[in-house]
Amino acid sequence: MSYLLALDQGTTSSRAIIFDEHGKVHATAQREIQIKTPHSGWVEQDAQEIWTTQIAVVQQAIASARLLAKDIKALGLTNQRETTVVWDKRTGRPLAPAIVWQDRRAVDWCNQLLQQNLADKIHKTTGLRIDPYFSAGKLVWLLDHVDGLRELAHQGHVAFGTIDSWLIWNLTQGAEHVIEMSNASRTMLMNLKTQQWDEELLELFNIPRSVLPRIISSDTYIANTASGLLGADIPITGILGDQQAALFGQSCFEAGTAKNTYGTGCFMLFNTGSDIQYSQNQLLTTLAWNCQNHTNYALEGSVFMAGAIVQWLRDGLGIIKNSAEVEALACQVKDTDGVVLVPAFTGLGAPHWDSDARALLCGMSRGTNKSHIARAALEAIAFQVSDVLTAMQSDIGKPLKELRVDGGASQNDMLMQFQADILNVPVLRPKMLESTAWGAAAMAGLKVGMFSNLDEISKLWRLDRCFEPNMSDDQRQFHLNQWNEALKRAKSS
Repeated sequence: MSYLLALDQGTTSSRAIIFDEHGKVHATAQREIQIKTPHSGWVEQDAQEIWTTQIAVVQQAIASARLLAKDIKALGLTNQRETTVVWDKRTGRPLAPAIVWQDRRAVDWCNQLLQQNLADKIHKTTGLRIDPYFSAGKLVWLLDHVDGLRELAHQGHVAFGTIDSWLIWNLTQGAEHVIEMSNASRTMLMNLKTQQWDEELLELFNIPRSVLPRIISSDTYIANTASGLLGADIPITGILGDQQAALFGQSCFEAGTAKNTYGTGCFMLFNTGSDIQYSQNQLLTTLAWNCQNHTNYALEGSVFMAGAIVQWLRDGLGIIKNSAEVEALACQVKDTDGVVLVPAFTGLGAPHWDSDARALLCGMSRGTNKSHIARAALEAIAFQVSDVLTAMQSDIGKPLKELRVDGGASQNDMLMQFQADILNVPVLRPKMLESTAWGAAAMAGLKVGMFSNLDEISKLWRLDRCFEPNMSDDQRQFHLNQWNEALKRAKSS
């Protein structure tokens, strides 16, 4: 039996999962990572902690699978995207906290670019909108605000990277400073057409070329893990940003297929094949992957708050003790009784892009209890996904046949049924919900010849349950009208 190791470095935890060649999970290990919010809108992590938790779970997973490192044929890596790390090339030590994708501190810089009428140019070059979400603004902020960093950069001592870059640097003990293409496409610095750093943007943003990693394909053999790190040298042969990895792991290889991941945020990706499709509806154009010398692109809609809403119910309001309780609580009532939650805690993502919008809980009466709020919280996730799909369908001009789903909250039957009802599209949940980790593992396996083509990977996808829409058009419209009314009130304008 051949095995694949996936490193899945997410926003809230580092995980390692070992799969066999049939896509079956043999071992998994996970450690939480601390998130710090030192100021309003700031979201940080300790890059060193990201690395130490990640290497610890790798060792733990190998041990609990009762395998030796030499039994593992290849390593694939997937990661939270846009999160920005800068470190010293001489020592490998971080020079600042990692700035997390949710961080909004670059908002003033973004507004300056908008005032210079650069939105169209940046959209056409990178496929992205000007927003603090992407790595460029985070990097510029670090260069401008961390004492001595810009000078160190000019001396050639600073390395910048997204989380894949940082982990590969550590896995190879400083031998490789690279960034995989789907991650590079989230920096607002890569030219989508040439798949290289865009010199004009680097000049415009005043970013020294020397800090940037080398851009590589998703299925590149990068190097073996450094000797002595894991007990054997494992080839690193596949990397994908987490949302692209989930699209790959869901076997959405054909143009016209789509998946939605319910994690901390919610991310819908629609495969547009080899076409770069620019959105007229505020969605992002992103590189899905480059493998076997072929590039696939995707349209993406990012919702900032999904599972994070449930965490807020737990930590902020204290109405549940753990996230798993939310479904049972929500099911104690047959509807929200008019309660609507707009979870704009960190502004609104696609397709609204309103970073000044603020969260709103409305429609309450004396009869409102925590079950209504829990149900409104789950419905809010589905409504946000519906907004993204509506935008996507008008960009693409043809209806989606089905939506494949994964991520933690996809295990919630009430949410998945409401999602199918509100989208009026069948929602397909696979047996294996580890799509993100599996996408990275499958990409690595493809490179080392464990799979000879994409069809072999496709055949491993198995359906757990199909949620068919069963809501009347009138009911659906009633729900959507309530949501849109609340949305208007939450928006900054």
